Amino acid sequence: MTQSSFGGNWTSDKLLYLKKYLDAYTTALKKQRFELLYIDAFAGTGWLTLKQNQVEQSELPLFSFGAPPSREEDFSINSMEGSARIALHIEPSFNEYIFIEKDAKRFSTLENLRTEFPEQKITCINRDANSYIKKICDSHDWLRAGHRAVLFLDRFGMSVNWDTINSIANTKAIDLWYLFPLGVALNRLLKKNGEISGAHKRRINQLLGSEDWYDIFYEVTVKENLFGKSSETVKTADFSQIARYIVSRFEDVFEGVAPNPKMLRNKKNNPLYLLIFASGNPKGSKIAVKIAQNILK
Repeated sequence: MTQSSFGGNWTSDKLLYLKKYLDAYTTALKKQRFELLYIDAFAGTGWLTLKQNQVEQSELPLFSFGAPPSREEDFSINSMEGSARIALHIEPSFNEYIFIEKDAKRFSTLENLRTEFPEQKITCINRDANSYIKKICDSHDWLRAGHRAVLFLDRFGMSVNWDTINSIANTKAIDLWYLFPLGVALNRLLKKNGEISGAHKRRINQLLGSEDWYDIFYEVTVKENLFGKSSETVKTADFSQIARYIVSRFEDVFEGVAPNPKMLRNKKNNPLYLLIFASGNPKGSKIAVKIAQNILK
């Protein structure tokens, strides 16, 4: 089920998959009367800086569209455009772009996009992504308003709560690309002996929107010896099993989910993230999933 990307070039890989989908998405809907939105929940500055090994393996060119940053002291020669800038170059274009960034310093650079792309309708939001996404998802009837959107969730760590995912799914109008923190966060909290603190269990519950993960990831065995019976808790789920469970959680709330999420690994072949695609629209999810599935192959 899960595809893998190797060699430490996962940063450019995720952007390549996103770009391919955005190209296909706006092309497929260009003759429809929908108001198309692109939402980047953790937009950063709009630029990324790659390590040298990532530069050598990247399929996306550095400064892939237009001119490089003007302030050399702020950007290295290995800078490339991030997801927000890539979305702004997609043709046909979206009707509106919403870029969310909580960090004040990164946000100040992000706002420059409104000057650089005056022909585009760009809204920059300096707030927590969870609260703002829930607000815009819950604020109106997306289907009745004729809105459709692609939302990109790319955040280090376990910043995204399941309540946010649920709000996205409930719009029935948003296609989601989510860089799920499989190895960099979740698996690090899954102790082999099952001794997970209460605080960490609550955080995992918030991330996955359920408490049943513990019984799925762990098994309790009972052994009998000369002194009687003793029980032992052992983690039995590997990365592939955890990935299948995560996909099943998305299947519970979205109309369609690509069955082949991409497991992104570092150069040592250790899983870092799981790139998941999910579509919320009842009518459009089949073709959306088909497009994403082909891209992820």
